[in-house]
Amino acid sequence: MSEAKDSSRLYTALLCRYGELFLKSGNRHQFELQLERNIRRTLREIPEATLTTPHGRLLVRSRPEAFDAMEDRVRKIFGLVSVSPVACPPTNLEAIVATSLRVAEAAVAADPKLRRSFKVNTKRAVKTFEHRSYDINCAVADRIITTLGIPVDVHNPALQIGVEINKGGTFVFAETRAAPGGLPVGSAGRGLLLLSGGIDSPVAGYLAAKRGLSVEGIYFHSPPFVGEKTLNKVMSLARVLRSWNAMEVVWVIPFTEVQQRIREACRPDLAVVLYRRMMMRIADRIAARVKADALVTGETLSQVASQTVRNMTTINAAAERLVLRPLLTYDKVETIELARKIGTFDLSTLPYDDCCSLFMPPNPATGARPVDADKAEENIDVNALADAAAAAAERQIP
Repeated sequence: MSEAKDSSRLYTALLCRYGELFLKSGNRHQFELQLERNIRRTLREIPEATLTTPHGRLLVRSRPEAFDAMEDRVRKIFGLVSVSPVACPPTNLEAIVATSLRVAEAAVAADPKLRRSFKVNTKRAVKTFEHRSYDINCAVADRIITTLGIPVDVHNPALQIGVEINKGGTFVFAETRAAPGGLPVGSAGRGLLLLSGGIDSPVAGYLAAKRGLSVEGIYFHSPPFVGEKTLNKVMSLARVLRSWNAMEVVWVIPFTEVQQRIREACRPDLAVVLYRRMMMRIADRIAARVKADALVTGETLSQVASQTVRNMTTINAAAERLVLRPLLTYDKVETIELARKIGTFDLSTLPYDDCCSLFMPPNPATGARPVDADKAEENIDVNALADAAAAAAERQIP
C-alpha cells in the first residue's frame, strides 16, 4: 500500500476547522459545545473514534481502517468549514521537517502534477516554541528542495504544506478539504420540515439544518392514490438528509380523507391552497408534540400556482408557528444544482407522484385571500380533521 493512502503510517488524525463560529462573542462557547456534541454523535459507529479540542481546532482520531469512513462522516457536519488529514510529529524542528518531507512525498506520489511548485505555510500558536514560523518554513522548504527538487512558488504553488503548532500538538498536512460550513445543527432551535418526494423540500431541509436548525420531517401520504413507492422514495430522501445530520425522524400522516373531504365540500380552484392550509394545521400539532419552534417548507416564490404571495399569505394564516422558506428566492436551476451536490436529485426525480398532485383543478387559484379560504372551510370541520390526522401519525426512523 502506498504511503499516500496508508493512514496508519502517515495520517493519523483529522484536523477540523470552523468558520462562522469565530464571529460569535459571548455565546461562542455554546456553539462550540453543540458542534462537539454533533461530532461525537456522528462518530458513535466508528471504532475507537476520539475527539479532542486543541486551541481553535477539533481533532478526530480513529482506527486506521476506519479513517476514510470517519472523514466521510465528519465532512458532512454543519459548522465545520474544512478538514485536513494530518500527521502528528513531536514538537521539535527535526521531527517537523522529516514529517513534512514525508507528507510532500506522499502528495506528489499521489499526484505528480504537484511537482510543479510548492509552498510551506506555518502557523505557530505556541509562541514559546523556540523556532519562528519563518525559520520553520525555511527548514522544511530546504529539505523538500534538496530531496525532491521541487521549486518554491509562494504566490501560486501547486502543493502547499501546512504546519500548525498548537497547544494540543503539531500537525502537518498537504490538503484542505471542504466541509459544508454554517452553524451546528441544534444551535438554532427545532423545526419540522414538510417533506415531499420533490426536488425542493429536501434542499430546504438541508439549508435549514445548515443554519443550525434541528429538523424532523413530516410527510403527507394519500393511499391508495399514492403508493408505497412514493413513501419509500421520501424515506430514501430522508436517509440522505440524515447522512448530513439534517434529519432523524419522519412523521407519516394519513392524508387521503382530508383531501377527499376538501374535494367534496370546497371550491375546486381553492383545493391546493386548502390542502396546504390543512398541512399547516396538522404540522402545527406534530410540532407541538416534538417541541418544534418553526415549520419549514420548500416553497419558491411564484414557482407554481400555490406559491404566489397572496396564496402563501393565505396558507400562512392557518399556521400557528413561524413558517421558514429557505428556497423562497431560488430559481429552479439553483435548487437543482444544490440537490445534485447534496445527493437528493436522482431520488427526487423518480417518477412517483406525491399527494399535492392529486385532484388538481384545471385552473387553480393564484390570488386566494384568507377570507376566501375561511368561507370555503365553513363546510368542513378543519380542527377535527387535523386532530384525527395528527393522532394517526406514524413516527419512522429513516
